[in-house]
Amino acid sequence: MERLLIKEIANYENKNVQIKGRIFNIRKLGNIVFLVVRDYTGVVQVVANKEIDVNSGDVISIEGIIKKDERAKGGYEMKAEKIEIIAKNIETLPFDLEKDDINLNLNTLLDYRTISLRHPKIQAIFRLYDILLKSYERVMREEGFVEIKTPKILGSASEGGANFFKVDYFEKKAVLAQSPQFYKQIMVGVFENVFEIGSVFRAEPHYTTRHVNEYISLDAEMGYIDNFYDITKKLNKIIKEVIAEIKKEGEEYLKLYNAEISDVPNEIPCVKLSEIKKIIKEKYDYEIPEETDIDPKGEELAGRYAKENFNSDFIFLTHYPFEYRPFYTMPDGKETGGFDLLYKGLEIATGGQRINDYNQLIDNMKKKGVPIDGMEFYINSFKHAIPPHGGWGMGSERIIKQLLGLDSVKEAVLFPRDVKRIIP
Repeated sequence: MERLLIKEIANYENKNVQIKGRIFNIRKLGNIVFLVVRDYTGVVQVVANKEIDVNSGDVISIEGIIKKDERAKGGYEMKAEKIEIIAKNIETLPFDLEKDDINLNLNTLLDYRTISLRHPKIQAIFRLYDILLKSYERVMREEGFVEIKTPKILGSASEGGANFFKVDYFEKKAVLAQSPQFYKQIMVGVFENVFEIGSVFRAEPHYTTRHVNEYISLDAEMGYIDNFYDITKKLNKIIKEVIAEIKKEGEEYLKLYNAEISDVPNEIPCVKLSEIKKIIKEKYDYEIPEETDIDPKGEELAGRYAKENFNSDFIFLTHYPFEYRPFYTMPDGKETGGFDLLYKGLEIATGGQRINDYNQLIDNMKKKGVPIDGMEFYINSFKHAIPPHGGWGMGSERIIKQLLGLDSVKEAVLFPRDVKRIIP
């Protein structure tokens, strides 16, 4: 008999079918046993004879008759006639996966990650994540961008600084990619508009709810721009379509978190960083520390300002100072054509216009004290004319964190990597 997915059982009332899935709960009542069985499409209650020898967590195959029952989860019940154990659960589960909510502290949630991921509410996070990745790829292609995959083992750091991981690469020194920046700029000279969905690595010893050391970045680079506002407009359009698709396709998963998602404005407000600092000080009596461009508290208040004054969950902060942007960012006096995009008070994307003139790039590297060694392949590509361009890098997991109101971005990563965690 061919397997039937649980989501389809409503079409097979009073018929004999076979389902396969995992037992999530067992309840005995007199001479019968109620099994709650799930597959990747849904859940069904199965009524079986009390003599069956099964446990919660077992993977089973069941043949039986489908009956309508409004009291059962999903509105249908299965009368089991034959049950076969496919894989036996040999150890007691560390927590109850059948509870509607799963109230575990973060360490327990991650220490038992291979088990906690089986809970429907946790699965919902990654169902939404799947929609995010799919919709970003779809929209980017429709906008004329070509998908690329760039190396993650590099000969030099793409963002500079010390926040990179060193790796042994035969007889050479290598680092893990902090971003695909160099390669996507080079590819503007090939395809004009490119995007990538890929891992990036940051050796930053953070102990926060907003950082992980490996994450999936949604990158893009576009050519023939006039200024960085061309980039913010394009990103605005991308985000608007992606969020709309998540709201439509992910409604059942958003409901599990009582997440209400506002529409993205046709024009996300843009405010200069220097101006938002003044606004935050005057309006909320908070001063951004001098040693930073903007701190987490400042981002939170900038998000609050956007909501109160523009009814927007999004805001672009623009014209970041020269000292806070990478050497390839287009300068504009003491400021740059660089921006961050905040969503509900958290930075989810950073971007800007890049330098496309060879001599200007070399000059900026000298001002920043960035060595040329190891970057010749990147720098020399500008000797052969690359059009004006710019782009962004967007943290995919941060988007999911903010959509669902999760306490930590680590909850939106299947197997997060941080300062202390490299397993499972």
